Order: sequence, then C-alpha cells, then structure tokens
Amino acid sequence: MTQRAAIFPANRHALYEAHGYSAAIRSGDLLFVSGQVGSHSDGTPEPDFGRQVQLAFDNLRATLEAAGCTFDDIVDVTTFHTNPETQFEAIMAVKNRTFRSPPYPNWTAVGVNWLAGFDFEIKVIARIPEEAERA
Repeated sequence: MTQRAAIFPANRHALYEAHGYSAAIRSGDLLFVSGQVGSHSDGTPEPDFGRQVQLAFDNLRATLEAAGCTFDDIVDVTTFHTNPETQFEAIMAVKNRTFRSPPYPNWTAVGVNWLAGFDFEIKVIARIPEEAERA
C-alpha cells in the first residue's frame, strides 16, 4: 500500500495550523496540493486582487518546491473564483506568466460565493519527478 506523507513549505502560513490541514500530500509519484490562497504568513488575505492571485501562485510554488516539483510538473488545476467575470483578466495575467508554453495542465475554473475572506484559490495535482521521488 502506498504511504502518504504531508508536505509543507519552509515558511508555512498560519492557515495550516488554524484549520488543521496539510499544504500537500505526497502519495506515490503524485502530489495533491491543497487549495492555495493569497495569504500572508499570518493567514490574512492580501486585499489587492491582482496581488492576491500572485501571492496564491507564490504560495503554490513554495509548496511544489518543498516536494521537489515545479509548475511544469502540474497535470491538473482547479481554481475557485468569487467573481469570475470581473476577475478573469487579472487571473489570466498571472496564469500566462506562470504557464508560458504548451503543454498546459488541465484546468477547471469554478465560480463560488465564499472563500473564507479570499477571492481566489488554486489547487493542483502534480507528478513528482523521479529524482525528487528518490530524495
């Protein structure tokens, strides 16, 4: 049976402890990353929407790196948006800076009415590179 291991970035934010969840779970050669939000280290949301999205991607990057992964290892993305119509342009700007060329990961965007004080959340599944599996 495949064992699972919790993964946390070096500078983990307060939300993990406050709400009792792991940043990611490693199971075999897959990494299941919890929803990452644009939170500061104390768990508070970044008020500027564009910076909140960038901070969510930065928090995601830190979690991926803790498992030996990069954005290139992502195979599936789910994002949650409180107002997709008005937020689309800001999200696409960060997405396009992050995923610059094909093949792009699968992507599902979901409109929601509540994200615990945040306006954007991103969760992913990544394949852990073989060299990181051995580490």
